[in-house]
Amino acid sequence: MPTPLRSTALHAIYGIVATCFGMALAHLVAALTVPDASPVFAVGSTVIDLTPTPLKEWAIAQFGTADKAVLLGSVIVVVLLLAGVAGILARRRPALGIGFLMVLAGLGTAAAVLRPGAGPLDLFPGLTAAAAGAASLAWMLRLDAQAGTAHQQDPSAETAANTGATPHSSTTPSRRGVLIVTAGLTAAAAGLAAGGQWISRRALAIADIAFPTPADPAGAFPRGLEEMVPDITPLRTPDGDFYRIDTRLTLPSVDIDSWTLTIDGDVDREVIFTFDDLLKMPLTERDITLTCVSNEVGGPYVGSARWIGVPLRDLLDQAGIDSTGADQILSTDVDGMTISTPLDVAIDGRDSMIALGMNGAALPRQHGFPARMVVPGLYGFVSACKWITRMTLTTYDDQEAYWTEREWATDAPIRISSRIDTPRPFADGKAGQMMIGGIAWAQHVGIERVEVRIDGGAWQKTTLGPEVTDDHWRQWYLPWDAEAGRHLLACRAVGKDGTVQEAVRRTPFPSGSSGVQEVVVNVS
Repeated sequence: MPTPLRSTALHAIYGIVATCFGMALAHLVAALTVPDASPVFAVGSTVIDLTPTPLKEWAIAQFGTADKAVLLGSVIVVVLLLAGVAGILARRRPALGIGFLMVLAGLGTAAAVLRPGAGPLDLFPGLTAAAAGAASLAWMLRLDAQAGTAHQQDPSAETAANTGATPHSSTTPSRRGVLIVTAGLTAAAAGLAAGGQWISRRALAIADIAFPTPADPAGAFPRGLEEMVPDITPLRTPDGDFYRIDTRLTLPSVDIDSWTLTIDGDVDREVIFTFDDLLKMPLTERDITLTCVSNEVGGPYVGSARWIGVPLRDLLDQAGIDSTGADQILSTDVDGMTISTPLDVAIDGRDSMIALGMNGAALPRQHGFPARMVVPGLYGFVSACKWITRMTLTTYDDQEAYWTEREWATDAPIRISSRIDTPRPFADGKAGQMMIGGIAWAQHVGIERVEVRIDGGAWQKTTLGPEVTDDHWRQWYLPWDAEAGRHLLACRAVGKDGTVQEAVRRTPFPSGSSGVQEVVVNVS
């Protein structure tokens, strides 16, 4: 007969296993229906929406692009702890424990159905989790109770079952049998979760798209300084290295044949475009650097790519906007996320577009397939709506976007900035000539020069790499005769309009960070 402590531990395991089985089956159902409705993802998304801005910024600063994995892991840990409580409650009162487990599943279901754009199918994963979790917990509790009863009536039955001897009754379950069932449910949960992931990955595959020759091509791309200055950021960012910061825990699986882009609101006429419609329009191709507002000084959330798409003004002209009173474009993605863009900035002549391709191929799923907005010179949270499906012309007084509701800035032009790529912070080097190098950006303005300061001395002018466009970052470098000792390096950029990178330190909230990066280097 198990001791009370061991029995409590076993029942906690029953609750955890039952919950894992229910969540795994729900994840599989969600993969086949609505991936975002998977209870763990739905709860995680709700946590993101409810998290205060300072805590979000702290998470991004601490965990970077792993913040979503940390969040999901935290949600799973909390759920499993509560599942263990459900199992313990079920030890004395099975109905209470099972009911507690169903309440947990109900919270996941509620989180799924309350998402913007949720439909009837969003109910199924959560209901599946509740039914499967409750049924499997009830099964394990019943087997455990039968095993306990059998032991009380005939202690030799359990002893025989545990030693391999022939028990008095071949139909009465032993505790070993209960554990076998528990292990089987655990294995089934692992298999179901893996199946859901496999289905999700298959759904995210993108077929090759043959883009027509752009009517307005970007031209030849210059050779960067990568070979000359080791460890400097490449002049163009490969897709796999391009930063990704957004609120999504799962990537949308969008059917390109049924996807449309609607322009409505304060326009002369509502217009709807299919993907093929956009491909048939005159396309433009541009090399543009994007920056996330969460990027700290010297941070990694900046990337440059070659984008191909339809000029934003061409699309808006088909809807007719000249006689409207709108001052913002309220963009909506396929799942209801909203981004607001100042209308006057979007159509002031810069190369704003609805991008369809990135670096010569279709947009990767994580970067907005099948279409996204790109507006040079604005931080992504007010310009780079991914998975876009609607643009509504309206006013800031009438409608607020997701980030505006959370008191972020509404205009948010990108601040001029620079970064030291090499040497790395706290790097150890040998005395002698060393290269100091990095990148600088002033999107839609352009970089005039970059300067480096060593050990608090005078600012020294660096050598700039090739210029792509004013919307694209510049590489820079400075040969340095390093002497033994500890040194402090700093860099700053100066824009073509005379703007000098601001030295005052500001956090990203609400309109982007500022300050000068300083790097400590040890030379021996």
